[in-house]
This record gives sequence, structure tokens and C-alpha cells, in this order.
Amino acid sequence: MVMNYQDAMEWIHNRHKFGIKPGLQRMEWLMSRLGNPEQHLQAIHVAGTNGKGSTISFIRNMLQAHGYTVGTFTSPYVVTFNERISINGKPLADEEWAELVDKIKPLAEELETLPLGGPTEFEVITALAILYFSEHPQDIVLMETGLGGRLDSTNVISPILSVITSIGKDHTAILGETMEEIASEKAGIIKPGVPVITGVENPNALNVIKQKAIIEDAKLDTLGDQFQIIDVSTTPIGEQFNFTNEMINWDELVIHMKGKHQMKNAALAIQAVTQCLTHVSEEKVREGLLTTSWVGRFEQVFDHPPIILDGAHNEEGIQAMTQTVRDHYHDKKKHLLFAALHDKPLDKMVPLFTNTFDTVTFTSFSFPRATNPEELYSLSSHPRKDKTYDWKEFVMESMKTLSKEEVLIISGSLYFISEVRKFFENIG
Repeated sequence: MVMNYQDAMEWIHNRHKFGIKPGLQRMEWLMSRLGNPEQHLQAIHVAGTNGKGSTISFIRNMLQAHGYTVGTFTSPYVVTFNERISINGKPLADEEWAELVDKIKPLAEELETLPLGGPTEFEVITALAILYFSEHPQDIVLMETGLGGRLDSTNVISPILSVITSIGKDHTAILGETMEEIASEKAGIIKPGVPVITGVENPNALNVIKQKAIIEDAKLDTLGDQFQIIDVSTTPIGEQFNFTNEMINWDELVIHMKGKHQMKNAALAIQAVTQCLTHVSEEKVREGLLTTSWVGRFEQVFDHPPIILDGAHNEEGIQAMTQTVRDHYHDKKKHLLFAALHDKPLDKMVPLFTNTFDTVTFTSFSFPRATNPEELYSLSSHPRKDKTYDWKEFVMESMKTLSKEEVLIISGSLYFISEVRKFFENIG
């Protein structure tokens, strides 16, 4: 029986009862039953604590500028669930999702009867993506890990290139408490003989990646070594930098995505594109960089006053966000509305606001793991802190009362940003 879209989504989301189960056995079983489609993708595999989505977006836009068709598998979604699987930036249609679920559902139900147990929600979505890309071949597929790398369900693929964007402390209960442990999990995507690119800066984490690359005989290109960004500057429209590697030296590249960290993501993407294409056009690279945007990443959703959404949700992300606020809005009064999930290192994240924002307001949102505003409030020593349970009322009031000399940043969780973004779409 052919499912409709609503039934398909309900079935997918009901997989959450299986929780997070690290390991590749269920994925390998599913892939085997589907004829091993994962072995036939021209895929770039992207892992890292932060910057995965932005790096993928830069790569996609540069490849598209060169005339290539590009499939992407990303998570979590910000606007609609369908965006998790996209072709040239366009999410799959409802009917396509329903057709895919029709093919996977019988296999998932069979797997539930076996000792391996039923596949998780993320395993199912990953299998759907791989199946779709095998049935609708793209020139290149960009696959983002969901959690870690070594045991992530995307790690069944045989990529043409691996990218590890950054290493920071997130999901420590699963990935480990130290930078070395986390790096070891991310480095699990490095495959024998497959080139790898990294922007990891922490020396201990980088050493783990280097050792893994040696073991796997994988050529490693490191930002700051084999390729570099120099002469960086902040402009009113974004960032500007020079890029150089063994083959090229390009000056005054411009991106609209704001933040010093985005220049690093762009550099990783340029290096990836130069590895994958036999001929790279500087003009097309510039075009791709300039047209790249990524929802929920320092995204301006209102002009007067400026209201910015940023999905920073861990210590490294908050550091990047606050630096970007200081760089781009040093002459404005800065306000923060913040909500977060309780499994994040909040005691390290919240204190980072004090030296950047003039006021900080803590809130919550409708999500099972959302933190109570009182808890966030208690962690802050900010002299002008507040809390509210009604973030919508707070935003509406801010839109009325803030001047053009002020800016409101809304941050703390991509799930929160997704809710806020829908709110702004509804109010027009």
C-alpha cells in the first residue's frame, strides 16, 4: 500500500522510540538488502563539531556554479523536514518521501524481528537518502554525519573525499570527554586511501587525525598547512580573505555569511572543490562563495531593528557567535534572547555572554530537552539579565521598542531557531 506523506512522516518520527544506538550493523543489514547502494555514490563525507552545514553549503554552491548537480543530506532541519535530502538546494517533494518510506518500511519492520533490533530514526533517514541518491544519481553527493563519525549511520558510504571541519566538546556522553576521544570518533570517517581535509586547530585533536590518516594511507590537507587563509577582514556585507594552496592564490574572496569561522568553512570548501574537480574556475568559485547562505546561521530575519538568528548550541559555537556579534555590531547596543537544551555544557556557555551583550534574556521553547529559564538565569552573572517563558511576546515587544542602533540576537539551539523562524514567517 502506497503511504501518503503524513503517514510516512508519522512512521519516521515514531522511530525515536529506538533512541540513539551507535553502531553500523543495522545500516549494513539495510544496505545489503537494498543491493548496497552506498558503494556507488560519488560522495564527500563531512564530520565535525561545528561548521558541517555551512561547509556543505559552500561546497554545493561552488559545484553548482561549475554546472554540477549536487545531492545533500544534512541535519537537523530548520525550515521543513524535507530539506534533509535536497537536490541542488531544493528539498525532496512530499510524494518522493512517501515513495521512499514505502520501500524502506518493510525492511525496517523485518529488522525489528531480528536480534539487531529496529533501526533508529536517523538510520532510517540515512538509508532513505542513500537509496534516493542511488536511484537518482547526482554528480556529487554531500553527506553530513549526524553524531560523531566512526559509528554514525552515514559511515557505511565509500566516499571520494572526507572533511573534518572542527573538534569541540559536544555530545560528550556518547563521543567522550576529551578532545582526543572526540577527535578519534570524528576521524572514524577516514577511509583507506581516501583524501581527507581538516580545519581542526586543537593540537591534541589534530594529532589524532594525523595518526589516523597515516594508518589509513590517506592524504591529509590541513588548514594552515597545505592551504591557508590570509589578509582576513570584516566588511559591512560579510567577510573578505585571500586563499592559497599548492596550486592557486586567490585574493579578496568575499562571502556574505558573517563570522571569522565562516572564512574557515569557506576555505575547507574551496580545498574540497579543488580536490574533486579536474578544472576549477576562479570565477565560478567566487560566484559560489558569494551566493552561499545557510538558514539559522547568523541569519537576519528582520531589518528595523536588526534581528539575527544563530543556531550556536555548544561552547565552540557560542564563542564564534559572540565574536561575530562583536565584529559586526560593535557600534550597536546588543541584546540576546537565549534558549538551550539541558544536555549542553551550559555552565561553560552562559558565562560567555557577559562581555558581549548589554542585556541577556533567558527563555524556553516547546521541546522535550529544553532547559528551564530559571536554570539558565541562575548560571548567569550578567548585570542585566532577565527571564521569560513567553519568547514570542518578548520578540514582538522588541520589534516595537528597539531602535536601529540596537540589535537582537536569538540563539542557543537549532531547534529553538527553527521555531523562531516559523514565527517570523507567519507574521510576514
